[in-house]
Amino acid sequence: MIKWVFTDMDGTLLDDEGRVTPANAALIAQSRLPLTLVSARSPREMVEAIDVLQLTGPQIAFNGGMIFEPTATGKRILTETAMASDTAQAIIGAVLAKFPSTSVSYYDGEDWYAERMDENIEGEIRVSRLHPTIQPYQEVFATGERHILKIMLINFDEAVMAKMLAFFAEADYPGVSAQHSGSAWLEITSQDAKKSRGIAYLMAKENLKREETAAFGDGGNDLPMLNMVGVPIVMGNAAPEIKQVGKFITKPNTENGVGYGMVTYLNQN
Repeated sequence: MIKWVFTDMDGTLLDDEGRVTPANAALIAQSRLPLTLVSARSPREMVEAIDVLQLTGPQIAFNGGMIFEPTATGKRILTETAMASDTAQAIIGAVLAKFPSTSVSYYDGEDWYAERMDENIEGEIRVSRLHPTIQPYQEVFATGERHILKIMLINFDEAVMAKMLAFFAEADYPGVSAQHSGSAWLEITSQDAKKSRGIAYLMAKENLKREETAAFGDGGNDLPMLNMVGVPIVMGNAAPEIKQVGKFITKPNTENGVGYGMVTYLNQN
């Protein structure tokens, strides 16, 4: 019997406009199963989905870099792990120097900063419905040590992305992890920020056995999460190699695949 469900957001729970559809929300409510969002997003970028689904339990942000509970006035942080401030600053400077066509933004707790406004940042604004502070990183870090939970790098040039991946594989910045999230996104977090870490925390907190858990995902950064639960469910829009790990393949994110999967597959376990 499934007692808890975890789900990725972008490409999984959310439609292509970054929203939970009313039909998806209705199916999730119909399942009557506790749900935790597990996302690379910041808590502010998760609020809309949390409110639509009326979630009150622990939620996982920044790929496991922060675990929090929604409250009437905001959130209560249960645990978080940030990068060293000097390491984050060095990474931002190196990317801007070596890969100038890359969109660079980063999250200092709740605050979102971007080096410049461009079409990639505009795309993030459309999906998240939030706006970053546009400010040179030297000025941001000049005010003192920063609590950086994620650096987000966006580049749709496959050749440049391949070079960035090779750069981070060789650079070996201490205490950080570079995770490819979608073909154009590279997310830098603390090496301790993993979706699987967040799930392990929740499983211990709620005294859950592996076979009592299920998860939905669509991308490579969801694999640790999918591999640690009892019932991994992969979206119909996922790549073939991701689908190989799924016990079930549900409908795509554009067809309310999470809600469909919770009602169709999990209520029968």
